[in-house]
Amino acid sequence: SPTSPTMARCDSSPPLCSSLSSPQELVGVVGLEIHAQIHSNTKLFSGSQVGFLAPPNSLVSFLDASLPGTLPVLNRRCVEAAVMTGLALNCTINNKSLFDRKHYFYADLPAGYQITQQRQPIAVNGMLTYSHLGGKKRNQVVNKTVQIKQIQLEQDSGKSLHDDQRSQTLIDLNRAGVGLMELVMEPDMSCGEEAAAAVRELQLILQALGTCQGNMSEGQLRVDANVSVHMPGEPLGIRTEVKNINSARYLARAIDYEIQRQIGVLQRGGTVQNETRKFDKDVKCNHPFNPPSFLFPLCRFMPEPNLPPLIVYKDNASLPTGVDACQAVVVERIREGLPELPSVTRDRLVQTYAILPEHSFTLVNEDGLVEYFEAVVRETKREPRNVIGWVTNELLSLLKQKDQSVSQSPVSPSALAELLELQETGHISSSVAKQVFQEMWRSSGKTALQVIQEQDLGLVSDTKEIHNICQRVVDSHPDLVRAIRNGNKKVLNKLMGLVQKETKGRADPVVVRALLEEKTS
Repeated sequence: SPTSPTMARCDSSPPLCSSLSSPQELVGVVGLEIHAQIHSNTKLFSGSQVGFLAPPNSLVSFLDASLPGTLPVLNRRCVEAAVMTGLALNCTINNKSLFDRKHYFYADLPAGYQITQQRQPIAVNGMLTYSHLGGKKRNQVVNKTVQIKQIQLEQDSGKSLHDDQRSQTLIDLNRAGVGLMELVMEPDMSCGEEAAAAVRELQLILQALGTCQGNMSEGQLRVDANVSVHMPGEPLGIRTEVKNINSARYLARAIDYEIQRQIGVLQRGGTVQNETRKFDKDVKCNHPFNPPSFLFPLCRFMPEPNLPPLIVYKDNASLPTGVDACQAVVVERIREGLPELPSVTRDRLVQTYAILPEHSFTLVNEDGLVEYFEAVVRETKREPRNVIGWVTNELLSLLKQKDQSVSQSPVSPSALAELLELQETGHISSSVAKQVFQEMWRSSGKTALQVIQEQDLGLVSDTKEIHNICQRVVDSHPDLVRAIRNGNKKVLNKLMGLVQKETKGRADPVVVRALLEEKTS
């Protein structure tokens, strides 16, 4: 088949030939088109409900099915969401924007056109600042920006469900007419890592605003990547489009693969084709995705005759006489309601709690983790730098293992704070604290104090008992004692481990170290 050679090459990265004298001079150029599903109860132009797991064709109005005589009615919530997103991305909000019909044929587009904003979108000329960790140890924050060309409101299409066994395609129109924001990013990025970081930052912003839930696995955020390569200073190369990527990780892989593939084509003396490609996550490569040409002729646009221009107002003072302020979309009122954005949150966490930048990224990237961390800090006397390890290591690792969200944690912030206080005041050792945390996780509802009392995990208070245990350990390991006396002080840690094993972690490490140093000196 025509695709077989491409699939055969998918198992490895495309080879880089040496036909160009300086192949490293070729650099990637990446632009993104992102479709974000607006978080709204109803669709963009109809009163149908929005739901991901609803039975097929159960959320379809007459308008969604494009029955004759139906007319669109614009959802104000979707307009406000687009304005809020535009403000958060430093866009200029157009007081007047227009709707257009984008004509093309596909089975899950019952009207034969999509209502969008081709000529004059609702927001233009924005900028997204994003960060990713760089440097040799991946602990340096690298800040970059990408220009936002425009944000436009448009309808989503339905969904085609292909049944290969029966050679048929079923159409589900539940998604048809759902409100989308299409965000067009200029080609300001150069690799998959940058594009993935930009998408993650956008995802966090949309979730903070509440304008899009950003669940990529459910198709709430879909990314098309436009990729080309060129020599710096020369015109941009011929681009390819990699369609419908639903994971930031896959986006990075798809873009990097495509950059390397295009470099390989040019080095072999070939020409990059202007084509649409699809990322195959199983074999980690892109392959051509070209539907029959009759399905997608050149898209034709015309003004939408059933919708007047969309007018939004700068402030209450600009409202015309007789217009109800509660019914109008007022930009300044929306601006005043903007929440703290992720970049601001990260800076505040670093400044307020003196934590490392990479820890601020971890907290912000996990929904609800910032609030959890700050709640623990408020309820304990422990330094925030000590609390952060518990939250980002112990708590987060268990959440990942169980595939749970922060809100589902069986250990509440106050319960963790109590545990940390018991460790801080010398009731338990650090190793026992981790044991107690694991037990609290398994036995939801039990406090740290209950677990300690039930399992007798408190620190051994009898100094004579600790003294005797230390003496037994020293007497039974003369080779280790000899090594310490010969100057190898690190061996003392082995003796400490043996003492803690005898006491099941219940001996105060400071007391144990002092006794062992005395007995091996």
